[in-house]
Amino acid sequence: MSRYGLLIAGSVMLVLGGATKASAQGPSCDRACLRTMLDQYLTAVIKHDPAAAPLVVGFRQTENAINVRPGNGMWKTMTALGKVQRRYLDPVSGQAAYYGTIEEGSSTAVVTIRVRVENKQLTEAEWYVARADDPGLNGPRQPGRPPANLHNPEYLAQNPPPERVIASDKRSDRAALVRIVNSYFDAITSHDGSVALTHPGCGRVENGTPAPAGRFLPPIAPANPPAGSGGPPATNDCVSGLEKFNGQMVVARRIPLADEEAQVVLAYAVFIRRPGSPTPRNVFSEWFVIDEAKIRTVYTAMFYPPPELAVPNWPPYDGNWPLPATIVPAPKE
Repeated sequence: MSRYGLLIAGSVMLVLGGATKASAQGPSCDRACLRTMLDQYLTAVIKHDPAAAPLVVGFRQTENAINVRPGNGMWKTMTALGKVQRRYLDPVSGQAAYYGTIEEGSSTAVVTIRVRVENKQLTEAEWYVARADDPGLNGPRQPGRPPANLHNPEYLAQNPPPERVIASDKRSDRAALVRIVNSYFDAITSHDGSVALTHPGCGRVENGTPAPAGRFLPPIAPANPPAGSGGPPATNDCVSGLEKFNGQMVVARRIPLADEEAQVVLAYAVFIRRPGSPTPRNVFSEWFVIDEAKIRTVYTAMFYPPPELAVPNWPPYDGNWPLPATIVPAPKE
């Protein structure tokens, strides 16, 4: 081998050796560390004090895909954690997340809050926030009507996600958890519920509301059926109505967090509608509760962006999906 070849080979060995050494040292922030960092961040936001959290220079935060400077946005409006508080942790990716409710004065929002920890500092925070007066599938909330976006923190408080540790011999491994979640998105894209690895009768809770019958169709049943109406049919589940779902594709998929102990996975995606449809895009944070290698329940915090907004506004940026307003007709009044 030439001297140049030996130098290259030696450099490769050095890089690989360094990587192996770093891997052997384990994650820089374990589950306890991640929980502490997440709680420190949440406390700082409630105190309206960015200096109370270890934010790196250039710390990046978005709220429903809009960049927010520390001290603005939720740093000004959040006043307390809500009744539903779930924390999920992923030492492999160095990320932690909160799902549940938070208080903004007298108002309650349903949220997903993801943070990234690097070298015991916070580098990212990504918020998906659902408030009672936000627009929904059929446009803005109408006077005297329930929330258009299915905002229902009361139901969520009565039916929260599990807080659990699954026995190690009952867990799916990390790679399997990711595949199971992707099967769900593949089912939506292909309009074929049989593709998804789900339990019969799997539940779906959107912004706190149990999804009504045929949820992937335009709504054909009220989110809160009147007493005595019987509610959604027993055959309704988290993949009902996919064959007629008004969606072209599921894009910008990301799975940043898999809590192997809890068997709960956080995923993000954007539903792109069929060309010419007046139905707005959905931008989702989705929490998948997995049992026996199948999806048991899906909990969401989601929003409906205006056509021109680039979502999700996180890398890879070529997966962002702004649409000119002229492409999507305005919803009918």
